[in-house]
Amino acid sequence: MSKQLELFNKARNQWAEKANASSTRDYSFDTLSGELVDSLYYPENPDNDYLEKLGFPGQFPYTRGVHANMYRGKLWTKRQFSGFGTPEETNARYQSLLSKGQTGLSVAFDMPTLMGYDPDHPWSKGEVGKCGVSIASIKDMERLFDGINLGDISVSQTINGPAVILLAFYIAVADNQGVPLENLRGTLQNDILKEFIAQKEWIFPPEPSMRVITDMMSFCTEHMPRYNTISISGYHIREAGSTAAQELAFTLADGFTYVEYAMAAGLDVDAFAPRLSFFFNSHLDFFEEIAKYRAARRIWAKRMKNKYGAKNPRSWKLRFHTQTAGCSLTAQQPENNIARTGFQAMAAVLGGTQSLHTNSMDETLALPTEKAAEIALRTQQLIAFETGVANVADPLGGSWFIESLTDHMEAEAEKYFEEIENLGGVIPAIEKGYFQREIARAASEYQQKIDEKQLIHVGVNAFEKQDEEIEIPLLEIGDEAENKQKKALVSLRAARDENAVQQALSRIQETCSNGENIMPPIIKAAKVYATMGEIVVAMKAEFGEWQEAAVF
Repeated sequence: MSKQLELFNKARNQWAEKANASSTRDYSFDTLSGELVDSLYYPENPDNDYLEKLGFPGQFPYTRGVHANMYRGKLWTKRQFSGFGTPEETNARYQSLLSKGQTGLSVAFDMPTLMGYDPDHPWSKGEVGKCGVSIASIKDMERLFDGINLGDISVSQTINGPAVILLAFYIAVADNQGVPLENLRGTLQNDILKEFIAQKEWIFPPEPSMRVITDMMSFCTEHMPRYNTISISGYHIREAGSTAAQELAFTLADGFTYVEYAMAAGLDVDAFAPRLSFFFNSHLDFFEEIAKYRAARRIWAKRMKNKYGAKNPRSWKLRFHTQTAGCSLTAQQPENNIARTGFQAMAAVLGGTQSLHTNSMDETLALPTEKAAEIALRTQQLIAFETGVANVADPLGGSWFIESLTDHMEAEAEKYFEEIENLGGVIPAIEKGYFQREIARAASEYQQKIDEKQLIHVGVNAFEKQDEEIEIPLLEIGDEAENKQKKALVSLRAARDENAVQQALSRIQETCSNGENIMPPIIKAAKVYATMGEIVVAMKAEFGEWQEAAVF
């Protein structure tokens, strides 16, 4: 027996031992016809580079998945990104989704919250509650999670610029519920580099922003071991118009930057890396998306082990959440979006996602109605229980097409890593407008293909309906939410201890200046009812603001 075959058999036996020892869902994994299906398929005569490039699920380099038995053991977490109007309105939606089988909450915030403004700020006018829920204080967060035990549910928050403040509100509410911090599960997006690259919802300049993030990573590593401090996000990079390879490369480059800053701040890589997670887009090219996820796991594992010296296998595992592509949804023939979402969700599952959000058919027109959100959730349940794709780990592994695409994705990402390094790293590249230009170029080329019908978008540049009228109900958010939130702020400020608030805000500004960890004073400010906008102003006084250079 050759040495290569001996190593292969050893790895296979290790996989089988771990898979057999793992818990398995009480479910039939046979085909609909009753044919036996194995939990994994692999070559009888492996190539020399099989273990290096693919291996087995749950084994380095994790190309085939981060768990030995994948979805036979546990299905992905089903989330619906939800938030609108007041905390009470969003809470009612959460209660409805949980009753229908959703297994995790994903909070969407309105634009003023995303930008760090209270509802009564002049720049908030007309935007309160329109594209997400309005949260300005611990009182709002309490109403958002009323009747929901934070120790029992995983909560994802899509927030970046003021993420440290929203996390403080969340921690304070959990504390008031009597939930120990070590029991909290969930993810904070908190990916400010992505904001500078694509989404543009920043508050502080890049360097102070990185200081805040490393403080949060340090705090959560010590006190919240089950909580993912950052969800490093490629989703918005793709929504801005990037290619799949750019999404992959730019997202992982951001991730490596967070690792480097945390290590420079004195954190042990194996103490924080297992709690880093990722957030990817699932776009329309079915096989390309699957290859992107597989390449991401392989690149991350190799870099974490070989460059950053991580020794804990959990530090090598790239775990990720996926959301179907919002930018692919069409206002024309919106019912077609149900099918688009289904294909994209299937790609995410075949790519090995740990968590999934499916867009609703009406999201290109408005926030989703309850019925549309239910259809999107049912789409996930259909994939999980009726298609058979969850019965086998990495069912497309070994496909010549998939493996070639995976190798190509990795090679393209490595080219981008080299370019970014030559520019001095991610932050200098941001300041020079590199990412912005690359994404703009890709978006322009994509649109040109649409315009020239080199790419067909059903209902948009082919198979159109003349004089089409939208016949689906839409969720409309009026001005009531803004009025209610402003009144709630007036009541909050009238009832609180103003002296305690001002002392807490002064302490925050002092901490921003002296380099102490920023989390404890912000949590204290939350508990004495300081508002998000007030805390942001205190931090801006020390950190300042940032203006992006124009890119043409």
